[in-house]
Amino acid sequence: MSLDNVKHIVLVLSGKGGVGKSSITTQLALSLSLAGKSVGILDIDLTGPSIPRLLGLEDAKITQAPGGWLPVQVHPSQILPQTSDITEKDINGDEHNQGDHPPPPDTNGAAAPTSDHPIIGALHAISLGFLLPSRSSAVVWRGPKKTAMVRQFLTDVLWPPIDYLLIDTPPGTSDEHISLAETLLQQTARPSPTSSPKLAGAVIVTTPQAVAVSDVRKELSFCRKVGISVLGVVENMSGYVCECCGEETNLFGRGGGEVMAQEFGVRFLGRVPVDGQWGVLVEEGRRPRYGSHIAKNGADEDTDELGEGQYEDEGPEVLYEDHTREDRGQREAEDSACLVDKYRSCSLSPIFDGITRQLYNIVEFTSVNGT
Repeated sequence: MSLDNVKHIVLVLSGKGGVGKSSITTQLALSLSLAGKSVGILDIDLTGPSIPRLLGLEDAKITQAPGGWLPVQVHPSQILPQTSDITEKDINGDEHNQGDHPPPPDTNGAAAPTSDHPIIGALHAISLGFLLPSRSSAVVWRGPKKTAMVRQFLTDVLWPPIDYLLIDTPPGTSDEHISLAETLLQQTARPSPTSSPKLAGAVIVTTPQAVAVSDVRKELSFCRKVGISVLGVVENMSGYVCECCGEETNLFGRGGGEVMAQEFGVRFLGRVPVDGQWGVLVEEGRRPRYGSHIAKNGADEDTDELGEGQYEDEGPEVLYEDHTREDRGQREAEDSACLVDKYRSCSLSPIFDGITRQLYNIVEFTSVNGT
């Protein structure tokens, strides 16, 4: 079975569409990778696969191999380059600042991992989006074909050894969910009574407003009925902090997910605010920048006014600040980095670091104690 190389499986569920399940799945995967864990993403949202676009891999295709499909590699296990203005935390919460010195070489002359230069885990992904001719291709399938596709993803993908497989699901409690639950509960249970099953449980995603929470409650009830453990609730889109003035606005209210978690007696993992720079990262591939960087980028594109220190040389096409050409060169180099490297600059990265550490502790405790 293709899941033999998988240690832990975590479902990302919600009874409501548009709450950001795919975004949460992607950021959980990036955070786990930064913590040194090897990760896989399985996208079973068959009619609306978003994972390829979020990972910047819309042109990637699945490779057929003897015995099954090979997942698409997002990035290999590697040592990330230095980023001096980022403070990182490891999976146990130990904080360390990135310095300015490269890691010492190992005995073979290659850079060796250190606490300031941690080695990240590999990330792979599989999605129906990798099999479609284009982004606009529609998937018009009835229930039985969806069920067969989900089971094929669970049995025919040749995953490398990975610590966590995150499964991004469509909204609701439809055929895909029932097929997924049945297959995983039947095939991944371990015979030893002292060991937890590979299916660690589910992360439930909601937004704060009542209309979303009322639908997500159904997903919690679904988990209880089919016997899937709920690892916790994430309240997504909980507030927006203005990048210009820093004022926080609760666009969709606040606290609905936490109240729901308390009512159902499950853990509340945290709130995730709206961050426009996360959209810049996944839509445009640019490293997130805040504060003065935002103002500088805006000045570069504004040809109506010249700010202090700017001058016009050959017309609006060459409008720039002092040293801007050097800054642009640096920005281009930063933007060419891999997704997980650029994600370290996102304001959501430390938030997901905290969520990831909670998940890690829950899953590992359950795995050891078998409860």
